[in-house]
Amino acid sequence: MNRLASILVFVGSLMVFSCKPKPTPPTPPAAVNLMTVSERPVLYYDKYPATTVAISQVNLNAQVTGYITTIDFTEGSHVHKGQLLYTLDERLYMAAVDQAKAALRVDSGNLLLTQQDADRYAYLAKYKAIATQLVDHANIALQNAKDSVVAAQQNLKTAITNLSYSKIYAPFDGTIGISQVRIGNLVNAGTTTLNTISTDNPMGVDFLVNEAQIPHFEDLQSGKRGKAIDSLFTILLPNGQLYTSTGKILFIDRAVDPQTGAIDIRLTFPNTGNYLRAGMSTVVRVHNQDPAPQIVVPSRAIVEQMGEYFVFVAKDTVLKNASAADTKSAGGGSSGASGSTDTANKKSADTVETPKLRAFQKKVQLGETIGANVVVKSGISVGERIVTDGVQNIHEGSRINAAPAKQPEGQDSTGHKTDSTGQKKES
Repeated sequence: MNRLASILVFVGSLMVFSCKPKPTPPTPPAAVNLMTVSERPVLYYDKYPATTVAISQVNLNAQVTGYITTIDFTEGSHVHKGQLLYTLDERLYMAAVDQAKAALRVDSGNLLLTQQDADRYAYLAKYKAIATQLVDHANIALQNAKDSVVAAQQNLKTAITNLSYSKIYAPFDGTIGISQVRIGNLVNAGTTTLNTISTDNPMGVDFLVNEAQIPHFEDLQSGKRGKAIDSLFTILLPNGQLYTSTGKILFIDRAVDPQTGAIDIRLTFPNTGNYLRAGMSTVVRVHNQDPAPQIVVPSRAIVEQMGEYFVFVAKDTVLKNASAADTKSAGGGSSGASGSTDTANKKSADTVETPKLRAFQKKVQLGETIGANVVVKSGISVGERIVTDGVQNIHEGSRINAAPAKQPEGQDSTGHKTDSTGQKKES
């Protein structure tokens, strides 16, 4: 009987221990590559969205009313200053000129008549042979006749001017657009827009910069940034091609927009081949002239989360061992556990791991992208180690098993390519 009882107790003990959950094996460290953050000189372009604009642009409006009789240009072509563009029906204005000329002749005749009367009365007045009142009236009539001649002359000038307004000429060299009127259309003075003409060489390019960058661009405009660079200002065309000519600053706007904190800057570019047209969407590239070394990391090391950017920084950490505590909790219901086992579990829970490498996120502010690399403006420091490969397999606090990564290739201050040690690469 005692033997049977012993067997039952042994079988029961086996069942208790067999039901005890097995501890979860620890997650192995994720394999990643690390890179030590360093600074080096870089050459790149700051890019700004821009729009091409004409330096001068005017709408053509008639100054007199009339019907269009001729259109004397090709739409969309280059026109020269003084070139005839439109002719309005000029018959009414020619008639007005003839009428003004006739009125001037009549007034000139009246002036001659009154001049003769005034001279005759003045002669008679010397000998007291005429009343003084008649002399005074003659002088007044002479002055009125002179004024009438002056008025007639001004009317003639007005009529001639109106006649000249019946022909519209190009105010400057430029490109003319599509005509808004056709032959036979009635044009009203000052209200009907006939066409638009704009200068095309040189061409302006407008872009916005933050108000904090105003001193930088003022230095570029005045040449205070040291030796000038031929390619300081370049533009990318809408098809992505680089425009062959370089530009310069024409002006910086007078005021900052208080709502956006931005200010407008206009560049000028030669446009001999007429490749640039007003209203084109382009990208202005401003050659970076900052000689100070900057932090450059591979773009693949950057993690984007809801519009913000992070990198994983590797750190040696020491954490308490929690696995023993979990084991104690799982086996705490067994009546057969001895006091010595509890003591061992407590001791195990109080122990710590040896230093292990873990990855932690840091928020960074990015600058310009240079090929496969990106400039980091802030967020990490020189000497820190960041994860460059394997970021998709880790999260905050993940254990990592790392190997050193190659430093990003770039350019030195002379524009030569450099390797991870900063030495020039042979081409």
